[in-house]
Amino acid sequence: MTLRLLEFVVAGNEASDLLPVCSPALLRAHRARRGFWTVLDEGPVERCLALLLERDDGEWVAHHVAADAGRENGRTEDGEALAHHDGWVYVFGSQFGSKAGPLRPRRAFVARFREADAAAGTLPLEVVRNRFRLHRAVNDALAAAPFSTLPAGDRVRDRFIVETLARGTARAKSWVTRLAEDDLPVNVEAAAFTPAGTVLLGLRFPVTAEGEPILVELAGVADMFVDDGSRSRRGVRRAELELSDGSPRAVGAYALTGVTPAGTLTGFRAVAPTPDGGYAAVIGSIDALGKGSVLLDDHPHGGEVTSRHVAFRWEPTPDARVAGKLVTELAPFHHVEGLAELDGSCFYVTDEDHRVALWIG
Repeated sequence: MTLRLLEFVVAGNEASDLLPVCSPALLRAHRARRGFWTVLDEGPVERCLALLLERDDGEWVAHHVAADAGRENGRTEDGEALAHHDGWVYVFGSQFGSKAGPLRPRRAFVARFREADAAAGTLPLEVVRNRFRLHRAVNDALAAAPFSTLPAGDRVRDRFIVETLARGTARAKSWVTRLAEDDLPVNVEAAAFTPAGTVLLGLRFPVTAEGEPILVELAGVADMFVDDGSRSRRGVRRAELELSDGSPRAVGAYALTGVTPAGTLTGFRAVAPTPDGGYAAVIGSIDALGKGSVLLDDHPHGGEVTSRHVAFRWEPTPDARVAGKLVTELAPFHHVEGLAELDGSCFYVTDEDHRVALWIG
């Protein structure tokens, strides 16, 4: 595949994920014929939303979107994944920590906004800092899965789980009850909603014992944003929504098979619905090389992995396997962070130093 490169400077930051703009009003406001949302991964979420737009004359431009999260301004970091659902754009924090640990509560958030509101000044942004509720739901799903996960490794467990528990206990944080010493640290890098209203989270880590990437299906994400007494139940199976405190609930965990090169570990970097009702995804390394990653100290064969564009249908088997197929190798890239299939073209965004790189093929 031949790729054409477009480069942008957006707040001197790097991009994560790529989500097509669906709002005609937003496109009209920018005199654009198509475009994408991306999230910049350094800083609070209200400062990290951007648009990559192709104007009516064919010129591509970047627009840094001004947003306001109210009392949650400045209290989040590391937005990683974007997804459309029921008229909203959702932004998922990584739920992870720095590359040497521990877990960071600021990264345990979900935000959302109405896309058309970005056409009319400062964008109102709703933020829920979930205080490791999502971490708990994902770990519960992994514990119940019929496949085994790769053990975290002693350094990973000490740095990410044991140290987080110690810090939270010392500061009398209520969220310590949602972590356990045998938990796995969770790094969310991708998200896409299903027609049933559940969300598929693509994990960069953990992976299966065979090194395959994992999807976790959660219900009740929209309910995190409304008070207990008035939760909307539209679009999600009622049986999955017996929630007492706004916590998302695990539906299941699934392994994506057939796409991981032998002898390597691969995690999700992006997931996007496709026009044919399936899903496209990018898989790649479990963490970046040369940046002091404790994950790679314990699992070095998860680092020297180039990105792959893969596809799957959402048809889990009874043993929680989802069959994937390779679409294209994205070598030599190690850092493809988002993809979209739109108007017969494939679009990829890569994580570059202090710039945003959009590749069109």
